[in-house]
Amino acid sequence: MRGMRTALVAVGLIGLSACGDSIGPIDELPRELSLAESNLVDADNRFAFKLFAEIDNQDAGKNIFISPLSVGMALGMTYNGAAGTTRTAMQETLELQGMSIDDVNGAYRSLIDLLRDLDPRVEFLLANSIWYRNTYTFQQDFLDLNIQYFDAEVAALDFNSPNAASTINDWVRQNTAGRIEEIVDDPISSAAVMFLINAIYFKADWAYQFERDRTREAPFYLADGTQTTVDMMSHEDEVPLRYAWDPDNEVDVVDIPYGGDAYSMTILLPEERDGIDELMDMMSHDQWNIWIASLNSTSKRILMPKFTFEYDLLMNDVLKALGMEIAFDTTNADFTNMYAPGGLFISKVKHKTFVEVDEEGTEAAAATSVEIGLTSAGPGPIIVDRPFVFAIRERYSGTILFIGKMLNPNADD
Repeated sequence: MRGMRTALVAVGLIGLSACGDSIGPIDELPRELSLAESNLVDADNRFAFKLFAEIDNQDAGKNIFISPLSVGMALGMTYNGAAGTTRTAMQETLELQGMSIDDVNGAYRSLIDLLRDLDPRVEFLLANSIWYRNTYTFQQDFLDLNIQYFDAEVAALDFNSPNAASTINDWVRQNTAGRIEEIVDDPISSAAVMFLINAIYFKADWAYQFERDRTREAPFYLADGTQTTVDMMSHEDEVPLRYAWDPDNEVDVVDIPYGGDAYSMTILLPEERDGIDELMDMMSHDQWNIWIASLNSTSKRILMPKFTFEYDLLMNDVLKALGMEIAFDTTNADFTNMYAPGGLFISKVKHKTFVEVDEEGTEAAAATSVEIGLTSAGPGPIIVDRPFVFAIRERYSGTILFIGKMLNPNADD
């Protein structure tokens, strides 16, 4: 079957013309990762696949697009305020076992600096902020840690003001280039005393862009056996990329470079048109590492659909299912490292994302808000014409910025 497919299908994913940039390709990090940084990337990626799988369980049948890096950072700031069994539960959920709080904070600080400045041809914005009700006094050590290690902007705000929510949402909008317009509900709940927010924005051209005049309508085969029509991008000639065929699991692994090749999009494409559920079942941190390690440089033609969609999710149930239930417990949550009198809990974790993939490249954005409440208040070409998983990652550190599942490029959500 595979031989027949590869004989009949021509493919093309990255575009034909390479960037006419005088800057050479990036083939390594500017420095080696420290042990703490390597451990943090490993922890973040383990958390990423747990989170992705649980969201898929709870949001089955939908396109999914999340930023585990954004969720991890927002919760990482919150982690500095947790104590006792709440900190332990967050540590286990975030896969931070074996790392001291100093290791975690220091690794986030250096990783933020590394990712921000890595590729001058990629626009990558990463920002953190903490907004708290101005009638409360929070632990200064907690605020200082997040300023120092997460580069967080910290502001006291009158949450009763009619402009309070728009002030926070304006910050999110600014730090996602307008792609995430709102993350905090307006008006702010009378029980809310703090918001810990991460915002990420990514925009990069393909190293080899698609030709717009080659984009054509083409079929995309859905998992239920039906099909839809999509705008399928292509190019005329083969272009450099990285590729592997996993014969045991019948999965194509395609890694498509952006900019100077530090960042890439990795596509996991099942052999069978209805194979997305099997692919999701085998997704894990260890399997991901096997796939990435198997990639080899080659040249191929690819076709893939243009798509744009937004995704949002209240993550409370997802994080509870992953072991953080105590952090949402109004009676037992312990955030005394944040607020000495106690009585705080996580009331909401909201996550919103945006992604647009076209002939030029990819634009993606994410925002995560942690609301703190007061208890009293193969050989041959590839065609991406069926449901697939895709991730945006920094190749040399291994950091996964975004990961998604595309069931239907024409779906509204």
